[in-house]
Amino acid sequence: MLLYLLLAISLTNVNGQIDPAHCRYPLGMEDGRIKNDDITASSQWYETTGPQYARLNREEGDGAWCPAGQLQPSDVQYLQLDLRQLIFLTVVATQGRYARNSGNEFARKYRLEYSRDGHRWISWRNRFGSEILMANINTYDSVVRDLHPPIITRFLRLIPVTDAVHTVCMRVELFGCAWQDGLTAYSSPEGQTMMAPGYPITPLNDSTYDGALERRKLSGGLGQLTDGVIGQDDFVQRRQDRLWPGYDYVGWRNDSLGPGYVEMEFQFDRQRNFTSMKVHSNNMFSRGVKIFTSVSCVFKLHIISEWEAEPVEFHTVLDDRNPSARYVTVPLKHRSATALCCRFYFADTWMMFSEISFQSATNVLPTQRPPVLTPPSYELNSKVPQTTQKTEDRTTPKPSKTGSPEEGSTSILIGCLVTIILLLVVIIFLILWCQYVCKVLEKAPRRILEEEVTVRLSSSSDTIILQTPPVPPRVSLDPPYERIFLLDPQYQDPTALRNKLPELSQSAAASACSGGYAEPDVTLCTPHQCFQSSVPHYAETDIISLQGVTGSNMYAVPALTVDSLTRKDISVAEFPRERLLFREKLGEGQFGEVHLCEAEGLAEFLGEGAPLPEQDGRPVLVAVKQLRADATSNARNDFLKEIKIMSRLNNPNIIQLLCVCVSSDPLCMVTEYMENGDLNMFLSQREIESTLTHANNIPSVSIADMLHMSVQISSGMKYLASLNFVHRDLATRNCLLDRHLTIKISDFGMSRNLYSSDYYRIQGRAVLPIRWMAWESILLGKFTTASDVWAFGVTLWEIFTLCKEQPYSLLSDEQVIENTGEFFRNQGRQIFLSAPPLCPSSLFELMMRCWSRDIADRPTFHRLYQALLTFAPHS
Repeated sequence: MLLYLLLAISLTNVNGQIDPAHCRYPLGMEDGRIKNDDITASSQWYETTGPQYARLNREEGDGAWCPAGQLQPSDVQYLQLDLRQLIFLTVVATQGRYARNSGNEFARKYRLEYSRDGHRWISWRNRFGSEILMANINTYDSVVRDLHPPIITRFLRLIPVTDAVHTVCMRVELFGCAWQDGLTAYSSPEGQTMMAPGYPITPLNDSTYDGALERRKLSGGLGQLTDGVIGQDDFVQRRQDRLWPGYDYVGWRNDSLGPGYVEMEFQFDRQRNFTSMKVHSNNMFSRGVKIFTSVSCVFKLHIISEWEAEPVEFHTVLDDRNPSARYVTVPLKHRSATALCCRFYFADTWMMFSEISFQSATNVLPTQRPPVLTPPSYELNSKVPQTTQKTEDRTTPKPSKTGSPEEGSTSILIGCLVTIILLLVVIIFLILWCQYVCKVLEKAPRRILEEEVTVRLSSSSDTIILQTPPVPPRVSLDPPYERIFLLDPQYQDPTALRNKLPELSQSAAASACSGGYAEPDVTLCTPHQCFQSSVPHYAETDIISLQGVTGSNMYAVPALTVDSLTRKDISVAEFPRERLLFREKLGEGQFGEVHLCEAEGLAEFLGEGAPLPEQDGRPVLVAVKQLRADATSNARNDFLKEIKIMSRLNNPNIIQLLCVCVSSDPLCMVTEYMENGDLNMFLSQREIESTLTHANNIPSVSIADMLHMSVQISSGMKYLASLNFVHRDLATRNCLLDRHLTIKISDFGMSRNLYSSDYYRIQGRAVLPIRWMAWESILLGKFTTASDVWAFGVTLWEIFTLCKEQPYSLLSDEQVIENTGEFFRNQGRQIFLSAPPLCPSSLFELMMRCWSRDIADRPTFHRLYQALLTFAPHS
């Protein structure tokens, strides 16, 4: 287990939709998820040295796979693995045959061949063009080799290489994660070389492409556009971990391509329903580089069919002010296809891409082998040691087998230099922050102070680190652009902002500039700002914030309530952690992780009356929140408080704490997770019930079903409000659903990859669902039951649009924030969500009341529940 316990520092690198620095999960050689039938070899010496014994750290049979006879330099013997699905492979680890100190055979070198279809085999080469990977120098040490570039494959062959006649044996483990894009090949014109006066020669070719190059066209392979590493803003600047300037980009010159566009074709593993395409594009306009002005995509439903006539077109908004590279999201309108052909039209002399990824859904998901959640001595979902991208590989010997003194000295020196540089960067940042925190404003619409928005919102949530393996992409309409930060000297005066927002009290504005970030002084606020203390059901001020393992607590709770809860001796059943089988990682925060697991024997463990869905012989799905071993003492205390709080929640429409694993580290809490997933995914895959849906067996829901769902959500929120609990992230993604359309409110949406576009990131410091948040939560950091009512209105809107698009989908994140400023000013210019076509007018009026500017005008959850019952009396 030493290999999994040696966790090194993660790379501080910005990556694409899949991150090679974090996509480092064991694929199952050691723990048996890769079955014996999926491990074959060209030959074997004996039955006891067959390919099934090539498992890292295992001593079964005679201890390893050994090919027949002694290996000659010209021999090609291989160990072949079928991974059963496309995998983004980042790391290979090898050992020799130790066989309890009786073996002395190992491979000193090896090379790799891979295939995505089982027919065409490709030889892997590193970024310098070498095929050879250095392996073992003894029989017992695990040697870890990072693959630069990574491999996207289903089949893999490890081929030992020798310079003389030797007997070789191998044990292996592979590391990576599922390739959810399903992209198996793309074709494009060959990248070109930029030669501009005053700048270095910059090759912009696809140097790691593994397909064919004929007549200056690439076809049939994958390369740098799918390696997970995005390019810098300044593509000419050389980075230490790059081979040459512009290495991360593939680029084309406009005048060398006659039609004025770049045509690319994308092939996929199966028919998919496409939501969007994300293209990371350079925009250094000072050097003649811009994002594309428009794109037109046509679709092919089957491999042998013709291209469909109707294209999907998308026009970008060109940016001549911010030279930052950015992702451009192209909506694909849920078109189904096995192949796409897209034409990207030039906006300037050059067009440069570094990553292209797709969000899509399939009817059949790849089979995933569930590893077992292990005891505390074996870190959950552990990863291989991280390595810097500057080096191609790394050996991790046992502590007793140390390397040379020179290697140790070099490592210590590098570590010291990195530490000194980081300290200097922190000091410089603090100095600049102290000097300019009150002067630098972000150019957002209506010029809201960046510091005010950042701090007010970051107080409600910690930064979320979304980890692989990813979950199936959501069927949704993503916003066209990622968050871009602009600075405009015109708005660098705080007094100018106060003129823009005349109702903002002087104390509140002063607190934003002073760095204190205290709540506004209600004694000085205007009548429109003051919250009515005569409304007792609102939890308004004394709100504490538990850390929570995913970066935020499920509920914000008044401090008095927490104190009373923590004093009670609440007993929660301790569940044997070895009965938890890992299915997928839902997300990760600063101090912990959330896993989707199967719980063996949970129904029998909890006994009669347990809040579990009907099993029908299937395993119970649960969500497991786990605290990291390196979490702070405060985080540990908050985690225990969260357990005590959740143990008191008992409502049929609230996710329930089932049991815990706290007798030893890591601390875990086990909550419900229903088999039909979340309400957003459920509704987005359905149409409104009609004779057409019945005749064609199309999944559908009725108006009555949607009203029934709305009543249940209001019931759950009514219960939370009665306890003065504030959810802060109510949305359909946080409502879980069982087969009987029973809703349970949860808090997993923030930590899941497929909903990352629903959250607004402020320079990596805050993650906020601004499209669901009330204006006072965004501008003043005020989270109350009334702000939950606002979010409930947006959730109703989602339900009656069948979650086919995001709220305010036509507005950018900055425009959404501008709109909250209009609510604040209350001058009649605010934009409301439009009435869904399926929504009764009286129900839409109820939504509009939820979005009232003044808190006192919003209905309580009790009144909402009563009102919705009149629409859905059967509930």
